[in-house]
Amino acid sequence: MNNFKVSVIIPIYKVEAFIERCATTLMEQTLRDVEYIFVDDATPDKSIQILEEVISRYPERKSQVRIVRHEENKGLPAARNTGLALATGEYIFHCDSDDYVEPALLEDLYHTAQAQNAEIVWSDWYLTFAENEQYMKQPSFDTPMEALKAMLSGGMKYNVWNKLVRRSLYTDYGIEFPAGYGMGEDMTMMMLFAHAKRVAYVPQAYYHYIKTNTNAFSQTYSERHLEELKHNVQRIIDYMQEIYGETLEKELNFFKLDVKFPFLITGQYKRWSTWYPEANKYILQNRHIPSRSRYIQWLAAKRQYWVVGMYSWILNSFVHR
Repeated sequence: MNNFKVSVIIPIYKVEAFIERCATTLMEQTLRDVEYIFVDDATPDKSIQILEEVISRYPERKSQVRIVRHEENKGLPAARNTGLALATGEYIFHCDSDDYVEPALLEDLYHTAQAQNAEIVWSDWYLTFAENEQYMKQPSFDTPMEALKAMLSGGMKYNVWNKLVRRSLYTDYGIEFPAGYGMGEDMTMMMLFAHAKRVAYVPQAYYHYIKTNTNAFSQTYSERHLEELKHNVQRIIDYMQEIYGETLEKELNFFKLDVKFPFLITGQYKRWSTWYPEANKYILQNRHIPSRSRYIQWLAAKRQYWVVGMYSWILNSFVHR
């Protein structure tokens, strides 16, 4: 039986245009003791055929690869849970199948975890738009609580795909992703930080997150998606209050502000005003985010939406291109 250092979980659904690059970069990881769990979430395209062809090019990895299939599409959180239930590695890494990674990703994160006895390790990452790529610098913190407060406050991303997590954090505390509630499912990572004792940061980018459609939020958020998002927000609030009581009251209000901030950027001012209005009084207190973001939210609270609209136009016209 293999003793894998890392289990990588990769959900597959409608990614035939991306899976070859993703799988190739995973197969070419410099870390050898890796378990790859590809979860076919009933994808209707040729993603799996392409994946199998890529895997055939790396016969030395064959015994490390598992492809499991859902009979029907269950969504991203359920696919992650399927992978978690099968994983045997010491650490877990989640990779989305339309993205790709640098060769040293797993080796560098794993060795950092070992050297610092860390249960969670995170790193910088790349955000790719249609015409450019941005280096996304992440902050460094000495304790899990500092990192958790920053994630709640919007000063650190809670993405699943730039973090290596010791598997025992999932199993010991029964932490899973919210099956059936896909929007905001990556908030689950904060639940893991709530139980970690040691964390570490690697100041280098390894993960390429592909985001070619800057208007995806406004185009894809149906009422169902919004319900899912609210469900996941409340899930985190309830979980943190159960563990910490009112200790994180300020940060949880920052969290509410962070969740609804994209509504301002996409011109959904009425929705911004009706979501979590009780958090607005905390807008100017959040030092984890840039002053311009606090100012935009303050203007929105004053209903000065014309200034907010100008800011959004500049952002989408000259930055996110």
